[in-house]
Amino acid sequence: MEYIFLYPLIAAALLLFFGLRIIFYRLYAHPLSSFPGPKLAAATFLYEFYYDVIRNGMYIWEIERMHEKYGPIVRINPRELHIKDPYYYEDIHASGARKRNRDPQYAVAYGAPYSLVGTIQHDHHRLRRTFIQNYFSKRSVSNLTPYIWEKVDQLIQRFERAYKESSVLHLQLDFGALTADVITQYCYGWNYGYLNDTKNATRVDLVDAVSGLMLMFHINRFLPFLVTIFRTAPPGVVRFLQPRMGDLFDVKARLREQSIAALKDKKSEDKDETNKKDEKSEESNSIFDALVGENVPAEEKTVDRLVDEAALLLGAGTETTARSLAVSMFHVINNKEIGRKLREELKTVLEKPTSKASWTDLEQLSYLTGVVNEGLRLSHGMTARLSRISPIDPMLYKDWVIPAGTPVSQSNYFVHMDPTLFPEPEKFDPDRWTRAADKGEHLSRFIVSFTKGSKQCLGMNLAYAEIYMTLAHIVRRFEFTPHETTPEDLAVRRSMGVGVSMDCKFDVKAKVVGIVEE
Repeated sequence: MEYIFLYPLIAAALLLFFGLRIIFYRLYAHPLSSFPGPKLAAATFLYEFYYDVIRNGMYIWEIERMHEKYGPIVRINPRELHIKDPYYYEDIHASGARKRNRDPQYAVAYGAPYSLVGTIQHDHHRLRRTFIQNYFSKRSVSNLTPYIWEKVDQLIQRFERAYKESSVLHLQLDFGALTADVITQYCYGWNYGYLNDTKNATRVDLVDAVSGLMLMFHINRFLPFLVTIFRTAPPGVVRFLQPRMGDLFDVKARLREQSIAALKDKKSEDKDETNKKDEKSEESNSIFDALVGENVPAEEKTVDRLVDEAALLLGAGTETTARSLAVSMFHVINNKEIGRKLREELKTVLEKPTSKASWTDLEQLSYLTGVVNEGLRLSHGMTARLSRISPIDPMLYKDWVIPAGTPVSQSNYFVHMDPTLFPEPEKFDPDRWTRAADKGEHLSRFIVSFTKGSKQCLGMNLAYAEIYMTLAHIVRRFEFTPHETTPEDLAVRRSMGVGVSMDCKFDVKAKVVGIVEE
């Protein structure tokens, strides 16, 4: 009994010993020990945890300071390198035969381990991508043109009501209503009809839910067990803990029912070979048809797999596209010269304010393309680092040999805001794209909102179609003025998966001040 008090001291001493041993290894014996960077960041993940969790998404600025001190390649935590060089982005996010795995510590942050973004291994990801890549091909998305027109018309009606009532618009939510209706109808065959809701025009629960999910991004990275808890806890408990995400839970419950039904239908079809399923055109199928198709292995046809994939498509296809639209619209209406030039160009394909044009026609317009690119650039897509790992071969950067298995990253933000590529990077300047084209420069390779390579965002074509068609028809028809919104409100001050302001909000308010008649 007289030795019982020694046990805690022995335990503490052992913990200290093993802790110091781990730190010594990371600083002096680890394969990354020769790479530049602060010793504290190399020794412990607590350094990054402090900036991203305790201080809410501020590590991006600490990384920027590291580059200012140590150069273009920096060890930012015990296992990861960050390279601030836009010309190396395509090496990190490689395509073709060069294999790149996802970093498990980032894949878990989305809370959907069975989806494409939760798929770690390169070959497994490539297999899963083949199941649905045709679903989002340019041809398939072009076939969606009439439905996008329908949703743009409903948005126009909403803006006409706002003009008559002199009400304030929250453009992020208005565009989110459109993108949510489009992605749910296209992928699932139903939608919540957010654009039909005239009583709650400032409420788009799915957009709010996805934003709430992003606020959990860093917490999920560092505390992945919370993802498991949220996935297995009763819906009522989760709704109580995360009330902003209530609509997302409702959608996932509905997707689970659809997944079960799709798998049941597929099994019935397989049992009765004479009862053939009616042939449907590619564009009329739901995403579930693609996920249980003949080319999909049996082990991939599980309820959790279908639910995760369908839910992630919703998140990817709603908030970030709406954000890009809102950023573009703000700058178009905040700078009268930009608005004037854009409207004059639009008249070449939209003769009347009520005319219609397809994505194919609109993407030929150089100034509109400049507006679209600047909106994508300054909204950034994901600002999270989205590390990639070369599993077999070392990566080479200048004189540095990066060991195989090392997570390597570069934030989209640093590419989009690089002053050597985009002089005055904070300025919304559509003309920079025509100037670059005249010089034979291909600036579009540095728009990385959808990332690059073999894991580039599948929904890129759908996003482009929505952005081009919505911007063109809205700008051609309405005149706006900003309301209590400034460029500073849109500036990235924190990285919470996506870029947000200091108060972790994103909101673009405006008022319709005129309807264009000719």
